[in-house]
Amino acid sequence: MTTMERIRRLLVEKLDLRAEMIVPEATLDSLGLDSLDKIEFMFALEDEFNIKIEDRNVKINTLMDGVEVIDKLIAAKHA
Repeated sequence: MTTMERIRRLLVEKLDLRAEMIVPEATLDSLGLDSLDKIEFMFALEDEFNIKIEDRNVKINTLMDGVEVIDKLIAAKHA
């Protein structure tokens, strides 16, 4: 399963979004996530991928941004 597929599954399961809305260029705001939803989503990403996302160093606006950040964190962890 790709990073995007795992993110899509999380958004569907945890935030009850429709899968067809979840495309790589979608922004978190366009998906209707409020501040609390975004925080919960970040925690879910950390749990799902067994990573730590440092807020001050990361800007995730689109889902593709999230994929890139997660893939980099995973690569760094395994390096």
